[in-house]
Amino acid sequence: RRHKLYREELNLTSPAAPLLLRPEASWLQFHLGISRDGLYPRSSPTINRLLRDMQDFTTVSADYSQDEKALLGACDCSQIVKPSGVHLKLVLRFQDFGKAMFKPMRQKREEETPEDFFYFVDFQRHNAEIAAFHLDRILDFRRVPPTVGRLINVTKEILEVTKNEILQSVFFVSPASNVCFFAKCPYMCKTEYAVCGNPHLLEGSLSAFLPSLNLAPRLSIPNPWIRSYSFDGKEEWEVNPLYCNTVREIYPYSNGNRLLNIVDMAIFDFLIGNMDRHHYEMFTKFGDDGFLLHLDNARGFGRHSHDETSILAPLSQCCIIKRTTLLRLQLLAEPEYRLSDVMRESLLQDRLAPVLTEPHLLALDRRLQLILKAVRKCIDTYGEATVVANDTTQPEAPASDRVKLTT
Repeated sequence: RRHKLYREELNLTSPAAPLLLRPEASWLQFHLGISRDGLYPRSSPTINRLLRDMQDFTTVSADYSQDEKALLGACDCSQIVKPSGVHLKLVLRFQDFGKAMFKPMRQKREEETPEDFFYFVDFQRHNAEIAAFHLDRILDFRRVPPTVGRLINVTKEILEVTKNEILQSVFFVSPASNVCFFAKCPYMCKTEYAVCGNPHLLEGSLSAFLPSLNLAPRLSIPNPWIRSYSFDGKEEWEVNPLYCNTVREIYPYSNGNRLLNIVDMAIFDFLIGNMDRHHYEMFTKFGDDGFLLHLDNARGFGRHSHDETSILAPLSQCCIIKRTTLLRLQLLAEPEYRLSDVMRESLLQDRLAPVLTEPHLLALDRRLQLILKAVRKCIDTYGEATVVANDTTQPEAPASDRVKLTT
């Protein structure tokens, strides 16, 4: 009702003139630049333009994500514990037809996740999504979608543009006169779990959407090192140090670089402290040796005082690593290219800087040394020729392997 009255007041009842899709739109150029090497080229002016656009462009609609909508209907809880209203995320669309996933601030930067929290009930952190994108780019993986921080006016940019009546119904004004909203689901989705503006402005992360599944199909594959997602019991890899021998015998880990990509993902997750990698996704177009998408990193950077070495199980159990990955890690361990310094400088580009607190930045250096120590232990045991896989002489991908999208 409020939404209808607002539109009538601004004389918005008549349909607006249709907008034209611009071929030079940054999100479209981002989609066209996806290749078998990563989500974007190493030096891509398009990505910087896309980040600026997500920060500046006007939102024209807001809606729940598919995950949130699933909570309103059937819930498949066989793999993970579904969020109970505290992990609210929205899809925002912009004036140029682009769209991004918005995750609001739920936890202050200086707050550490309590040590008694299980990883699957931890908060999702908007600043972790931002920092994960910057770290992924520094590591030269380029597997995290472009992500940026933004202050959103929850009234003008969500409530007044959404057509979802359920989303409209969960907005309210708090006793402190702040505009708040919460998730609508069958669980603990109450005002106690709401996010609030100050009084209207709320910071959050915006992650660019990937091409639709119709244009660029993707596979979602269980992580061989998936965790138990229960309050008791363990997976086989947690009790069997020879677990990797079993994985190596199973397609597609028996040949190609899939296992090496799993190790890359484990190194990335260990650096950010993410224990929640239950699945990974791949573009089907690039086949079995395509890169793994590092999506949904909001449970990273929760505890800077603890290094969860079990995340490194793929590296320590399989004792393999790409030469390019190892060289990049060794470079970032040098004093003049220290990882914390490079991250600090990179994160200053974001409008929500400082994105990470200093203890989280310093934890990156400490964890990097633990990774290199694990590699040295493997080399001492099996020899460098066995442990370090030479991926530096791969032929250039043909132009036909690039994602083809039509407007």
